[in-house]
Amino acid sequence: MARRVGIYTRISRDDEGEALGVARQQQDCERLADLRSWQAVKVYEDNDVSAFKRNVVREEFELMLKDLRAGLIDGIVAYDLDRLTRQPRDLEHLIEIYDERPRLEFATVTNDINLGTPDGRTMARIMVAFANKSSHDASRRIKRKHLELAQQGKDSGGPAPYGWRKDDRTKVDPEAAKAIREAQREILAGVRIGTIRTRWQEQGLGNPREGTKRMAHHGVEQILTNPRLVGYRTYHGEILYGDDGQPVMGEWETINTLEDWEAVCAAVAERKQKHPGRSLARKYLLSGVARCGLCKAKIRGQINQRWKPGSKAAKFSYQCSVVNGGCGKVARIGEPVDRLIAQLVLEEQRSRAMVTAAPADQRWPREPELEQVNEDIAQLVEAERTKQITVSTLLQLLPAKERLRDELKLERARFYKEQRQAETKGDAANLTVDEFFGLPIERQQEITLHSLSAVIIHPAGRGRRKFDPSLIEPVWR
Repeated sequence: MARRVGIYTRISRDDEGEALGVARQQQDCERLADLRSWQAVKVYEDNDVSAFKRNVVREEFELMLKDLRAGLIDGIVAYDLDRLTRQPRDLEHLIEIYDERPRLEFATVTNDINLGTPDGRTMARIMVAFANKSSHDASRRIKRKHLELAQQGKDSGGPAPYGWRKDDRTKVDPEAAKAIREAQREILAGVRIGTIRTRWQEQGLGNPREGTKRMAHHGVEQILTNPRLVGYRTYHGEILYGDDGQPVMGEWETINTLEDWEAVCAAVAERKQKHPGRSLARKYLLSGVARCGLCKAKIRGQINQRWKPGSKAAKFSYQCSVVNGGCGKVARIGEPVDRLIAQLVLEEQRSRAMVTAAPADQRWPREPELEQVNEDIAQLVEAERTKQITVSTLLQLLPAKERLRDELKLERARFYKEQRQAETKGDAANLTVDEFFGLPIERQQEITLHSLSAVIIHPAGRGRRKFDPSLIEPVWR
């Protein structure tokens, strides 16, 4: 009976996605199996998959090992040993199986190594060690080349990041840039990244990975805070600095000004510090704002389980709940309360805008001080390079300057964050009530809390059904 073998094919990069390389390997392996009178029963294909990178899981390779151990196949045929493995640990896993089942077959197209013999295993270990070193050497040269490109501000290639044209990574995609700026304004207005992610998913924005049902939260956050937006060149995820202590600028068009980008980054970082691991999601406009007129406990929104689209029933109500420590004696249909509060808030903000001049787009007043600190750092580094001062002297003087620089940059980011947030809140004066309710719920709440500290809902009395605005008491800031 012919021995049943599995054919393993792999190629590290397949930029075109046509799988021509693994197809050629399969043909050669099938020819070798025929010469040995073996029956090729399955092909295990890892196309466009590295065998060197430790964090890469080769699913077909792992499946082949399981089948080999379980006796579903009687051996392996590969094009070359380095197609099979470039990590010694993977080879040792394979050798363990051949130890357990001494009659297993093994063959490669390019050489004659038998893992069933001690000499064959020794030779395989030597060859994999050399293949591993070759991969290390290539990896080191590639990393050095990428660092050189980064230091020159050049792009490293690959798929275009969201915001830039797919056919030219240096040119901005106007539609994508517009979506990014709009999402950033929402971040400054208090909208959660999760809300933006959901909307982007529905609209097909953000270059979601093919086949994914939901965009990753960190992926949207990275798009909105990417240093590339202001032209900063990064290396391994960090902003790259030149010898003068300044960020290396890339050779591509920018989407944000430095002030806008720093404001968004500061808003995202601040939110993480204030609410670590806690969701900011809200379903109702007055969640955490409405209070009972009798016991003054917070009133919660409650969905009407019997409500259906198109029905005349109330969709939700605000209820004082005994479960939350309230008296349980006050409840009100939610929609008219929300609409009344929205009208009052927008009127108040329009009135305020008429008597308050819009703040000018002021520059951060300590910008000259930051420029001087950056110049001092560059002069110290240059002085050490030209041997005017020693390394020891440089390391004594530099840390204080760097701390001052970082403190000033943080202060600048906060300044522009507060300025941009004030601008987004001021925009509410021009909204209609319908436009207000078309905003994300977080944005609605941010506008409301800009004017109100609480809303007191007084009891309506027995038998009353008509909505009475006088029983809704806004508490203005």
